[in-house]
Amino acid sequence: MVRFRQPSARRSRAAARGLTSLLGLGACASAPDYVPDTIAPAAGLDPDVAAVTDGSWYRPAREVTWQWQIQGTINPAYDVELYDIDLFDAPDSAIDELHAAGRKVICYFSAGSAEEFRDDYGRFAANDLAKPLDGWPGERWVDIRSANVVEIMDGRIALAAERGCDGVEPDNVAAFDEDTGFALTARDQLAFNRHLANRAHELGLSVALKNDGNQAEALVEYFDFELNEECHQYDECAPLQPFLEAGKPVLNTEYADSASAAEALAQTLCPKAVAAGTRTLVLHLDLDDKFRVACP
Repeated sequence: MVRFRQPSARRSRAAARGLTSLLGLGACASAPDYVPDTIAPAAGLDPDVAAVTDGSWYRPAREVTWQWQIQGTINPAYDVELYDIDLFDAPDSAIDELHAAGRKVICYFSAGSAEEFRDDYGRFAANDLAKPLDGWPGERWVDIRSANVVEIMDGRIALAAERGCDGVEPDNVAAFDEDTGFALTARDQLAFNRHLANRAHELGLSVALKNDGNQAEALVEYFDFELNEECHQYDECAPLQPFLEAGKPVLNTEYADSASAAEALAQTLCPKAVAAGTRTLVLHLDLDDKFRVACP
């Protein structure tokens, strides 16, 4: 079992969730804590679908430079090729400014959960929702076999294309390895993840595989790069090797509590990251540009 480590994008959203609850938003907030797997809604997805590989979307090279900022006003000053920002929260002006500076923009969203504070939360049906994500009130795992869930995620990918994003980072795509309240299988996850990747490519978008190292080998043909959290900390970088062998980058983030702690960590971390071929950043866990140390 792979440990479930919440993406920092949601660590920084506790206040937003609290405000949403106070305002009474979220049409499905009354869904039960646990949805028994008595009905298996089928999205009709094929786990063996062929990869969409022909197209002109952005394909980052193994040595790509990057920045990840989800919280706060986007700082466009880093001389990097790729920025990863929030699909819903980043304003059009931030995307335009990054593009004007020659940056590629990857847009983050959660594909495996429903968050009360998102504009499309009311589209989820009660049967789409199961257990809460541990430690994150107002956020629930979704049934990736549901045709409605797939339609909502297709809409998020379409929104990224409409907003001018160069790619997407769908999060929470290893639900089969978690206690979600649904009896999800590895093949359910492959079908869902491959659909997301193909849909992104059909719309001319690059797409990242977020974590899900257990399926990296099976998914490398479908995704353009890997974005991992703390693979060096937890000794989980080796399963991501298929991406490097395919000439695709492994973007990795390790977390620290302060700039001084980040600098100290980098002294031992960066040689390991360089040797492993990961494009590693040490960031604050809120992804708020509080500090940034890049390896090398």
